[in-house]
Amino acid sequence: MKPSDQFHVGIVVYDLAAAAAELSETFGYQWCEEITAPARVGLSEGERVLDLTSVYSMSTPRVELVLAVPGTLWQPADSGVHHLGYWSDDVAADSAELARRGHALEAEGRRPDGTAYWAFHHGGGGPRVELVARALQPALEKFWATGRRNG
Repeated sequence: MKPSDQFHVGIVVYDLAAAAAELSETFGYQWCEEITAPARVGLSEGERVLDLTSVYSMSTPRVELVLAVPGTLWQPADSGVHHLGYWSDDVAADSAELARRGHALEAEGRRPDGTAYWAFHHGGGGPRVELVARALQPALEKFWATGRRNG
């Protein structure tokens, strides 16, 4: 991982529409359509399927607003910044390296075959780190350009 792999800042909020409106009004952000999808997530207490809801900015620097999920790591952070998102060419290997350096694995998004395509780590001081499979980059860039999943 390197600084140039960092591509978004994630903020967990209780009200997506209000947070997006505030960032639009204050800083001129434009937003993609909201995404809600069930995700197979490995957590310390076991695997769960969570309905994760988020919205990405079309504007850069890229911001991701994530709807809070009670009882999980997706809770608003005191600092406002919940996580820094990084592209990863190998989520499993980068995740293992972060864990080796003291950043505990908190959650891992898994494909049906069990391979990780995103992971959240927390080192205790500062925001979490989200690793996102670089294979998702072309589809996300198209989404950010149009603001629509099927656009």
